[in-house]
Amino acid sequence: MLWLIVVLIFVPCLTAAELPVREVVLYKHGVGYFERSGRLVAGETARLEFKASDMNDVLKSLTLHGGAAVRGLRYQSSDPTERRLSEFPFRLNVEDASLPAFLNQLKGARAELATGTEKVAGAILSARVLAGPNQSERQELVLLLETGQIRTYDLAAITGMTFADTALQNQLREYLRVLSEARAQDKRTVFIDAVDSSGAREVTASYAIPAPVWKSSYRLIFGEKETTLEGWAIVDNTTADDWTNVRLALVSGKPVSFISRLYEVRYVQRPVAELPEERAQRPVVYEGSVAQANEMRAAAKGKLPAAAPREFSPPAAALRDSLAAAPTAGLVTREEAAQSNVAVETAAREAGELFEYGFRNPVTVRRGESAMLPFLQQPIAARKLLIYSDANSVHPMNAAELTNNTGKTLDGGPITVYDAGTYAGEALVETVKIGDKRLISYGVDLGTRITAQFDSHSDVVREIHARRGTLTIRHAQQETRTHTIHNVDQKPKTLVIQHAVRPGYKLLNQKPTETTPTAYRFEVKLAPGTTEKFPISEERLYEESTLITNLSSDILLTYVQNKTLSEAARRALGQVLALKRQQADIASRITGLRQQLAALERDQQRMRQNIDSLNRVSGQQEQVQRYAKLLAEQEARIADLRTREGELEQKRLALESELNSAIEKIEF
Repeated sequence: MLWLIVVLIFVPCLTAAELPVREVVLYKHGVGYFERSGRLVAGETARLEFKASDMNDVLKSLTLHGGAAVRGLRYQSSDPTERRLSEFPFRLNVEDASLPAFLNQLKGARAELATGTEKVAGAILSARVLAGPNQSERQELVLLLETGQIRTYDLAAITGMTFADTALQNQLREYLRVLSEARAQDKRTVFIDAVDSSGAREVTASYAIPAPVWKSSYRLIFGEKETTLEGWAIVDNTTADDWTNVRLALVSGKPVSFISRLYEVRYVQRPVAELPEERAQRPVVYEGSVAQANEMRAAAKGKLPAAAPREFSPPAAALRDSLAAAPTAGLVTREEAAQSNVAVETAAREAGELFEYGFRNPVTVRRGESAMLPFLQQPIAARKLLIYSDANSVHPMNAAELTNNTGKTLDGGPITVYDAGTYAGEALVETVKIGDKRLISYGVDLGTRITAQFDSHSDVVREIHARRGTLTIRHAQQETRTHTIHNVDQKPKTLVIQHAVRPGYKLLNQKPTETTPTAYRFEVKLAPGTTEKFPISEERLYEESTLITNLSSDILLTYVQNKTLSEAARRALGQVLALKRQQADIASRITGLRQQLAALERDQQRMRQNIDSLNRVSGQQEQVQRYAKLLAEQEARIADLRTREGELEQKRLALESELNSAIEKIEF
């Protein structure tokens, strides 16, 4: 449309120098380090483009260095488009995007029109759309000419229009720039302004932005003389730029990284100040071993070579050429498995607490592409084993113990195992630091069968302590798991039994080869075609405390007879036992007396009832006298029993005091 052409002539054609990507460093925590560099002439501006979602990381990490002096950086604001457009005195409405609707908002603006050979100038009075015959429309513009005449012009006949107001032109340019940025919502541009100076200068920009983590996969090749570990790195270029002949490095480790909202435009809500009388009241987020046998640790340490060089070699020829002759990553033949012809050209070094693989030759990865690059190929200390860790399985797993004597940190990933020139299975491994070792399992060994039998012993009293009237007994419960291992094959094997570490349990009869945070590992040598038994015994200790006064004589007797007690402790508890028995005897005698008293009292009550009944019948005086005599005899006996009960009660109280005193004095 004409009005769009008129406005677009005000948008300047801006040019800026591109800074190509020179170096890429990929990490394991979702961030990549990028370095761009190029030459800027005096006063030239460099341009960097990023995803809108990456701007927080760009503003946090962008660093500039090089020979060119930089005045500063400019970038597109994150202020919402609607908010930015609301500041202009006109709008290009989506509902009515006609030229009259736009010009009608510019009433009073001075415009110069070209209609064929005629040029006129005047102030805009209005613009409108009129309905014509046959449902046609006519667009008109009404101007107040400098002569004072008001004239109407058909917009279809106008060949050109210019606004005389420079401020209005700038507003139109800015309005269109905001609209253009809104259409590219996923892209943001950062401009680097260089200081005017003579000659061209080099400028380098480095930053860290979100990037896919690099992935590692390995090939473990068992040969006749040595075992080879081959490592491949998988990198993905999801950026908007081609990585052409870049220096590529891969870092093993997870440095701390986070998102800080620096790109978001922030506004502070200011309070509204009012006089008191005008204001209402306001309401007031396979393990490595932690211990191993000394001889194994020393042996592993002796296998380690000297540390790898720390220098990072500069880029040379393109790595693509060397990869063209590399074998595919699928299944290999027996001959290919024996000797790989992959060209590995990396320099490995420690980078602080991290470890870095840097490719010596430049790497090219087009945008939207991924690459698989070899970063490791060298012999590794490996030992074939069997590992048994699943009690529900009859067979152990084919496994290997890898000791990292490569001088390089091995990043975690899948391992494909080749043995005797053929595919043997697959495994997963965690990151292995230099000098550390890991177990991997990659297949089931059908030539070995294992059964386990569980046996538990009754509690055994290990220790008895007494203090301040409290007896503390430490018990021990022993459990044994006996593994019966049958080696069917006619070749020797080494089996690693992995036994879970249980809180509160202590090993008794076996010493583990190594210990992880959750398991013990025991090595068992298996002769060809034999059956071995391997028991693992554990003991759990627990304490039980009780007041000595609450213990019965029978329980005290079992503790007195316990062989773990010292002679002094046995005498002290024996004294308490004797007093307890005396106390029990007196209590029993008192109970017997009280039972006799109760029987006499019941008999007396019966005789009194009989006497009362006989007194109502004549001629029964002799029988009444006989009952009265018996009552008198029983009264004498009751008095004697009560006396004896009182004496026993005094003895019981004295004995109780002596017993409490003896208990308080016990301490062992």
